[in-house]
Order: sequence, then C-alpha cells, then structure tokens
Amino acid sequence: MTALPIDLRSDTVTKPSPGMRRAMAEAKVGDDVLDGDPTTRRLEERVAELLGTEDALFFPSGTQANQTGIALVTEPGTELLVDANAHLVHYEHAGVAALAGVQIRPIAPDGGGFLTPELVRAALRAPSPHVPRITALAIENTHSVAGGRELGAAAVDGLIRAARDARLAVHLDGARLWNAAAAAGVTPARLAQGADTVMVSISKALGCPVGSCLGFRKDRRPRVWEIRKRLGGGMRQSGILAAAGLYALDHNLGRIGEDHANAKRFAEILSDSPAVRPSDPESNIVMVDLQRDGATAEAAAARLAQGGVRLAVYGPRRLRAVTHLDVSRADVERAARIILDTLR
Repeated sequence: MTALPIDLRSDTVTKPSPGMRRAMAEAKVGDDVLDGDPTTRRLEERVAELLGTEDALFFPSGTQANQTGIALVTEPGTELLVDANAHLVHYEHAGVAALAGVQIRPIAPDGGGFLTPELVRAALRAPSPHVPRITALAIENTHSVAGGRELGAAAVDGLIRAARDARLAVHLDGARLWNAAAAAGVTPARLAQGADTVMVSISKALGCPVGSCLGFRKDRRPRVWEIRKRLGGGMRQSGILAAAGLYALDHNLGRIGEDHANAKRFAEILSDSPAVRPSDPESNIVMVDLQRDGATAEAAAARLAQGGVRLAVYGPRRLRAVTHLDVSRADVERAARIILDTLR
C-alpha cells in the first residue's frame, strides 16, 4: 500500500476531525443575515474575549476580513503604511486599492526583517496639499513571507506607539496570531493590544475548513456589518461553520506548540544537506532555499510531489513548508528525509 502524500503546502489543507464534524452537524443555527445565528454569535463573543476586543464578526475568509478592517480604519484617497512583503501587498489582488480606494505605501524592512518604529516614522511626511494623507498602519503577525516569524509584545507596542504618535489607526493582520502568541508565550490579546481592528483566521493553525473573524470596538459593529454585506460576506446558517471554530478553540488551540516543535525538527534534519538551506523556524513555517546551481523551486516541487511530499513554491529558488495538526512528528521526519534523498 502506497503511503499518502505528506502535504506541507499550508496549514489550510487540514481536514475536519470526526469530533469537529459532529460539532458542525449538531450546531444550533439561525439566519445570521436576518435575525442572527446563535452559534456564530457564540464564536464571535469567544474570539472577542481571546483578542481583548469589544466585539468581533465572523467572515468567510481572512482576505475579506482584512479588507473590511482596512476599509474601517482608512479613508478613500489616503495611504496605508504596510510592510513591503505583507500578505496585504502581494496576496489580496490589490483589494486595498480596488475596494477601499486606498493607496498602499510599502515600507521595506532592512535585511528582510520586520517593520520598526524608526521605519514607520521615516515613512511619515509633513502635511502638504501635494501628497496624500496617511491614515493607518497595518501589521502582520506572524509574518508569512518572513518565514512565520513572530512580533513579540515589545515590538508590537513600539509600532503601535509610533502609529499613535502620528495619529494613525492600526490594523493587525493576525491570520496566524494564534501561532505568534504561542511562540511569544503570551496571550493573543496581549499581541492585539492597542490595535483598532484585528483579523484572525480559524482556517489556519486551528484545523477549521472555513472562516476568519475581525475584532473591533463595539460601536463600529453596524459599519463593519455594512462593509461585510457589501463585499458579499453575509452568510445564512453560518453556525455550521462557526461550530467548527468553537470546537477548534476548545481542542486545537492549546496544541499549536506541537506544530512549532515539528517545524524545528523538520528544519533540523534538512540542515544536514548541502542541497538546501532551511530557515530557523519561530512558528510553523520553514522556508527551504535551494543551494545547487541551476536548481529551481518549480522543478524541485514537482519532483518532491512525485516522491510523496508537497511543498509550496515561494520564489524562483525557495520552497515553503508549513506544519499543522494533520502531520505528525513521524510525518515531518519522513518528509525531510524524502527531501534529502530527492534533492541530493
């Protein structure tokens, strides 16, 4: 019998467990667009409590929640400061411009690192009738393109302080905030402290099939609802999906550290090969850079898929591996050895 492929392309490839499926099947539901879905509201209240925000709203996707958060804290015709390598810049189809009418002002961190208060202050401009106003700063935590690196509480505090000094609002793209909190050894609320809007995914890291939430001030709920409705995000019996989120928060949130440990072990095994250079993971993402002359990520990914390991192409010579609850320690060790044998 042929072993199943080990899929490390993303932590979004997970399948709902039997317990999660039962919770979804047994969920109490209502029409959330008309008069509310009780299970969805329970998830929103739970997430708001975890994030330390006054309220939260459930969304079909993290991209839609991100775009709603940006629209809430900016104004059309103004600028958004954001890391040049952020998900908002590269992977949301120019939604900030197309949907919010806002211009992205990318800031390139030194040496591929993180945004710093100094970089944010350097991007500010004196008021002028000739340049657009800056209305907000966006932060990503963990940072996907940087290899799942986490911003600790002190770093987040510094960025928010710089934004407040400039009278900017702050949006936090916390698609993997659960991972950032586990890596930093603090609560998600601590890393969200001071942000005006906070997006978190339940379809990443937690094993849910669909969904994200946006946290915000309670008095903004009508406006957030309006933006989500305009973007097509109103769902009917959404409690079937929200039940998966509640199950995940009860059963899967506390085990995220296992994914981080598995990523460390995966990188440790790969570090013995001259053919690849793995990043030193801080959470559940490992970037794998090809070292052989002429090697390409596309070709390597195709060969690895034939060998039973699926990785994502993340550049001409870079592959990405993401550990998750559907891969065990034995799986990641086997995947790493397949990579060593295939790319030797």
